[in-house]
Amino acid sequence: MSRPRLIIYLLILLVLLITFSGCQPVQPLSIPAVAYQDPTGNPAADSVLSPTQTTYVPLIRNAKDTSIASPTPDEPRVLPEIRSIEDTYVVEMGDSLASIASLFDVTIGMLVGANEITNPDLIEVGQTLVIPAPIRSTQGPGSKIIPDSELIYGPYAKDFDVEGFLRRFDSHLIHYSEMVNGQLLSGSEIIQLVAQEYSINPRLLIAILEYRSGWVTRANPPDDRLVYPIGNQDSWRTGLYLQLAWAADNLNRGYYLWKINGIGGWLLNTGEAIPIDPSINAGTAGVQQLFAMLDDRSNWQYDVSPDGFFKTYSDLFGYPFDYAYEPIIPDDLEQPDFQLPFEPGVYWAFTGGPHGGWGEGSAWAAIDFAPGYEGLGCVPTYYWVVAVADGLITSADTGRVVEDLNGDGNEGTGWSILYMHIEGDGRIQAGTYVKAGERIGHPSCEGGYSTGTHFHLARRYNGEWIPADQSQEDGGVPFNLEGWVSGGYGTEYDGYLTRDGETIAAWEGFAPGNTIYR
Repeated sequence: MSRPRLIIYLLILLVLLITFSGCQPVQPLSIPAVAYQDPTGNPAADSVLSPTQTTYVPLIRNAKDTSIASPTPDEPRVLPEIRSIEDTYVVEMGDSLASIASLFDVTIGMLVGANEITNPDLIEVGQTLVIPAPIRSTQGPGSKIIPDSELIYGPYAKDFDVEGFLRRFDSHLIHYSEMVNGQLLSGSEIIQLVAQEYSINPRLLIAILEYRSGWVTRANPPDDRLVYPIGNQDSWRTGLYLQLAWAADNLNRGYYLWKINGIGGWLLNTGEAIPIDPSINAGTAGVQQLFAMLDDRSNWQYDVSPDGFFKTYSDLFGYPFDYAYEPIIPDDLEQPDFQLPFEPGVYWAFTGGPHGGWGEGSAWAAIDFAPGYEGLGCVPTYYWVVAVADGLITSADTGRVVEDLNGDGNEGTGWSILYMHIEGDGRIQAGTYVKAGERIGHPSCEGGYSTGTHFHLARRYNGEWIPADQSQEDGGVPFNLEGWVSGGYGTEYDGYLTRDGETIAAWEGFAPGNTIYR
């Protein structure tokens, strides 16, 4: 080929390359090496995750809309002070060191050390325990990690294809399976299950799993993370489901405590308490709380910094605030009309005041009812739970029934209702549209932990658990069931329903003071 023709050919080739490269709307995203985080070691130590090529996930936000591209400013909060003096507690029936530690926001190790306990499993009713004060540390950072809508199972969560995303990697996770509630589930199915149960965004669960263990992108994660992929090494929390469930519960704990100004510091596993920067948002609070459960101060500081978990999330999914849906809860939110979830003329017992919607960490979004008779334990019943309002049944499995009130099939938009402990025999099927008063199923002990036949009723709006114990005067949206309005006394399960001057109090049993009927 002559030199002039060669030059012309190269110029044409260059023009074609420029033209076709300009038609590519999505460029591959290179995930750089991410430091494997050992909770007992240096953040940069041990091993490094291998770089992986993936495709950038399309943004939720319109690229021309810059209104949400930066973290939303939040008004600084007035937070409670961290306890600075020693306290005491007298052990009651049913207490454990774990429950007492949670009550006073200390570690079990702190209780063991302060009381010279030789066997943490043996404490006696009437025993007086010293409750040491946490060691106050310096204030935590104010950098925001994720928007609130990326912590909860919000409006954009349903459209995220968990299985499709994970199949981009030939990883340990995509080949993983585990028995959960008698069913063999894949890794992606476990992530989706935990996301929907706890109402936690599946993108967040995936990013945390990758950051803590490399399960998402690596075929061979570190050996010590095969059994404990999140890094909580409690012997009873082995496997992906229990590890993710624990992480989801603690994400919720930070999120909902922050929403009610209920916490002033994060307690580290070393006994240090980090005062919280009052300008962060609830989503960031949830992430900071989770890592406080796993870290000492130096590792925690790294994990919640822009170079820590935030970077792993961004490498996987892009800038987190591009997914923001705001506000999650409108200022003028009102509950639609709900009827009592019973058939007419049948007596029920109000057995549980406001308590966790799912797990201990979520908002006190639930109340409990049991069949109104003297029977104890997990016994069959002919009583029926009925729908509180019109809606579409989107989930019905293992004791759990979810009703979507706006009927779009997305549990993360608008109001959704959780009916829990619904017996399999006679339970309504997913995909059914029900009217208020139509049968959902029988109460039972199925699904979760239960000591007696009952059912658990909870609400979410746009994926956020709605507390049952916050009054309208305090800006809350309590249950209103045909005029019966829920309230609480500040202790989990301890609450009441009031209507027209009449009050019934929650009590674990059946008595005139907690009887209710339509």
